[in-house]
Amino acid sequence: MKKEIKTLVGHRMDRAKESYADGMALLTEGRLHSAVNRFYYAAFYATRALLATKGLDSSKHGGVISLFHQHFVKTGTFSPEISRTLTESFERRQDSDYGDFAEVSRPEVEALKESVRQFIEECKRVLSVLLK
Repeated sequence: MKKEIKTLVGHRMDRAKESYADGMALLTEGRLHSAVNRFYYAAFYATRALLATKGLDSSKHGGVISLFHQHFVKTGTFSPEISRTLTESFERRQDSDYGDFAEVSRPEVEALKESVRQFIEECKRVLSVLLK
């Protein structure tokens, strides 16, 4: 794989790690809506790292999700169970960011935190194979 692609993958995974750490800090502070946002973006950036290995990307979140499912889930490269995290975290972020009266509970955010952690770990596993 080209060095430029590996660099891009590394950059996107760094963004995923940073967003996840931001989510953790916000959760600790009790800023639940913002934590949901950062946990989603952690999954989003990790997904874009995967897409980079195939020279794919999209300017829209729905496009990134669709490409991910088409090229990684349907092909059996990525666990279907864990892949649900991307769509679910996107929907939760949409509700949290744009729903005027959206409620977010600490247990929901804790569950999201864990599922995103697992999602990122699965991305790392797949990337370790793809980047050999």
